[in-house]
Amino acid sequence: MADAWVRGNPATLEDAVAEAARLLRASRMPVIAGLGTDVAGARAAIALAERLGSAVDHMHSAALLRDLAVMRQAGMMVTTPNEARLRADLLLLVGSGLLQAWPELPARLFTRPDGGKRRIVWLCPGDGSGNVGADIETVGNDPADLPVLLAALRARCADRPVGETPIAAQALDALAADLKQARFGVAVWSAAEQDALALEMLCGLVKDLNAATRFTGLPLMPPDNGAAVQQVSGWLAGFPLRTGFGRHAPEHDPWRFDAARLIDSGEADCALWISAYRTMTPAWTRDVPTIALTHASDGFRRPPKVAITVGRPGIDHDAVEHLAATGTLAPVKARQPTNAISVADAVNRIAAALPADQPC
Repeated sequence: MADAWVRGNPATLEDAVAEAARLLRASRMPVIAGLGTDVAGARAAIALAERLGSAVDHMHSAALLRDLAVMRQAGMMVTTPNEARLRADLLLLVGSGLLQAWPELPARLFTRPDGGKRRIVWLCPGDGSGNVGADIETVGNDPADLPVLLAALRARCADRPVGETPIAAQALDALAADLKQARFGVAVWSAAEQDALALEMLCGLVKDLNAATRFTGLPLMPPDNGAAVQQVSGWLAGFPLRTGFGRHAPEHDPWRFDAARLIDSGEADCALWISAYRTMTPAWTRDVPTIALTHASDGFRRPPKVAITVGRPGIDHDAVEHLAATGTLAPVKARQPTNAISVADAVNRIAAALPADQPC
């Protein structure tokens, strides 16, 4: 089976690398997007972006930047998954998408390490709370009601009056009292399913509760190693994702350097798409020459000009990744080692094939 293709035809890795370098060299404004890769792959991709004067954007940048925006503008009190596992006597699960963000959530947090249970309240889970094997109290159901419910809950925790809410006033007051009586409460959410205003209200509620007890937050990171790539962008460029290098220095702008916007508007004319963990395809609708470094290249609207099959971090090759269970970067040994090329190796080969005087 071929590991590389050029214009849909099987090719050697060397020919695919040469064609990828040619496409990038001919581009006036390339983007490096997807970025579903390990730390080494992210380092190589961002270094290539700097050399090309490109922009970098993760496929889950919207969720990553939503949490970051709340932290920068209003503040956020957070803890680690291990601290929540050891200390929490009350879990406040907020909104939908939690099990999709962290499938191991029930196994890690729904019971104490000694086997005992802790109280769990889920606000507006939608259909997300089914078959989790735990005694969970649900308050509200429709995720669309969550912003109103959070605002009302924050008001009642501060003994302020509220108008009509999606749940009965008695239930709202009872939940507010329980939150204030928790010895170590933890609110858990996924920014992929919430808007920034709802997250800001939730973080304000956590801050208010700390006036009388201990309460904190646990944001769940999006998949495809987004949190690690965000950190790599921070230490290499000094900015989070959606950063561009077109003016010889990194510039961060969540709107300007949104890869889908750049391509659909015609500002970008070439894309390097990276998705090593699973089959994820770009969200943009305009066709541009695309170089795909993916584990499987199915699902593209049009076949990429160049496709190189890469190994899965932590499965085909060793990697450094952000682990949901610890909330930190950690080395991960390959579970099923193969000879598949890594993203870092593929990107570095493409970079080496560019002329030394490639203009920015």
